This record gives sequence, C-alpha cells and structure tokens, in this order.
Amino acid sequence: MPKIFYTQPDGRQTALEATAGDSVMQTAVRNGVSGIVGQCGGSLSCATCHVFLAEENTDDFPPVGDDEDEMLDCAATERQDNSRLSCQLILREGQEVHVTIPEAQL
Repeated sequence: MPKIFYTQPDGRQTALEATAGDSVMQTAVRNGVSGIVGQCGGSLSCATCHVFLAEENTDDFPPVGDDEDEMLDCAATERQDNSRLSCQLILREGQEVHVTIPEAQL
C-alpha cells in the first residue's frame, strides 16, 4: 500500500495510506487534506493541485509532460524545479511519497 506524507506550508505533516493506481491529488481530496483543491477533478485543466515533490521521489514518476508544464505556469504559487500537479502523480504499490503543499492554490 502506498503512503503519502503531505507537509503544509507551516510544517505540519499528514501521513495517509493510499490506494495503488490513485493519484496524490485524489488521496488528498478524499481525505480532506488542506491546500489541495483539485478543482478540475484531475483532468489536467487547472493547477489547484500544485505540490512540491521531494527530491527523493523525482525518479518515482514520469517526467513533467507538455500539458502539465503549461498548467504549472498558471499555478497560484510560483513554480519551482520540483513543482508537479498532484493529479499526475499516480501511485504504485509500496511507494512512499513526500510532497509539500504551497501557500496558495487559487
């Protein structure tokens, strides 16, 4: 079972067990994690699920695609090198993923 660690801007952390095949965004929304809105429901048409992916998890997911790259330019918080849309981070069995939630999504 995958496990996700969500760190809020103030440093508070929430750890959740997830379902393989779900996204980091789906797990957050389903469990009421503050700061991940997922306004488009994961259809890659907003940037309200923007997160900063921990460096140790970079190789656990495919690289940023063209559509995700374009949407990250619209994020409410300035993107960084480790910016990802959490709807594009699909979980695999046994993964441990660490993300930090930005200050703002809207």
